Amino acid sequence: MKINDPAVLEDVTAAFQRYETALVTNDVAVLDELFWIDPKTVRMGATENLYGHEQILAFRKTRSSKNLDRTLQNTMITTFGLDHASAVTEFTRPGESRIGRQSQMWVRIDGDWRIVAAHVSWMD
Repeated sequence: MKINDPAVLEDVTAAFQRYETALVTNDVAVLDELFWIDPKTVRMGATENLYGHEQILAFRKTRSSKNLDRTLQNTMITTFGLDHASAVTEFTRPGESRIGRQSQMWVRIDGDWRIVAAHVSWMD
């Protein structure tokens, strides 16, 4: 298994950056697209645990679109073979002293990169 094949890493990085743009602009359609549409998809949020694509989508549709700006730091994307990757990053928000943490497991499904598991939390 090749770790960080340059072409695969470029593709996953582009998907990750597309997700980040959609997140801070509250583009629910793109956020929905980038999560695997399956009951086994999981998102552990800062204040919620969401099981299945339907719960994740319902959360996205009701989430406030205010104060979404953030700055990423210490982002690490690692690919495993041609179809699996992890993305881990820290983030800060204006006026927030805590550091946020985010991790995602990405899998290429039917030719497209999808998040199959995600985690978001704050570190005091």
